[in-house]
Amino acid sequence: MPDPGRATPAEARALFRDGLRTPTAGWCTGRTQANLIAVPRDVAYDVLLFSQRNPKACPVLDVTEPGATATPLFDGDLRTDLPAYRVYVDGEAAGDVGDVRAEWRDDLVAFLIGCSFTFEDALLAAGVPIRHIEQRRNVPMYRTTVACRRAGSLGGPLVVSMRPVAPELVATAVRVTARYPAVHGAPVHVGDPAALGITDLDRPDFGDPVDVLDGEVPVFWACGVTPQAAVMASRPPLAICHAPGHMAVTDARDTDLVMP
Repeated sequence: MPDPGRATPAEARALFRDGLRTPTAGWCTGRTQANLIAVPRDVAYDVLLFSQRNPKACPVLDVTEPGATATPLFDGDLRTDLPAYRVYVDGEAAGDVGDVRAEWRDDLVAFLIGCSFTFEDALLAAGVPIRHIEQRRNVPMYRTTVACRRAGSLGGPLVVSMRPVAPELVATAVRVTARYPAVHGAPVHVGDPAALGITDLDRPDFGDPVDVLDGEVPVFWACGVTPQAAVMASRPPLAICHAPGHMAVTDARDTDLVMP
């Protein structure tokens, strides 16, 4: 296996297609990563409207035609080339799998939604450590008590990802990530987790806990798992998503998404 950071998107997708399951933080340096949600065509407008009404959590990078399994951003197979998928039936998680060809339907519309893994290279370059990469864990993600704006049949809570940051680096983290609005942009909250309804940082709803060192500040970014929380709350008949933290590695470059 190549060094994950030096792997090309095509190399990464081939490894995932062959069965490698791993969170994708730190993979394919310089390439954009994306969340996946695919829903039946009669639900797709609600997903698009939900994303438009909640752009911080759901910045849409691309949308397929019904049944399509690739996009100009993702020159692979959306059914096989992510490291892990989560399938929801009537809002219930039916399990995580490495291949969704059996579940894919000709009426599914797939959305690629910006992922905060994309700006982590810029954070590292600015001297902001990324704890989940250091500890080789999945990023911790939490449901909040902040309600997203409802859209048709879809509604649910905002989900956030968390990265602990030293106090003197918080301003740098905000400045760096604000330049990436297409992949969640600046944090939605800095400091007290209780303000978001999070009671225990050691018990994330998705992903893994990471160490928060004495004096560090928890910093929270809107997360592209938010549509999955909406699926669980709203219970559409079928949704095929990435397993949280196991992203679609696209062919787009991070630098294409930076605001001047």
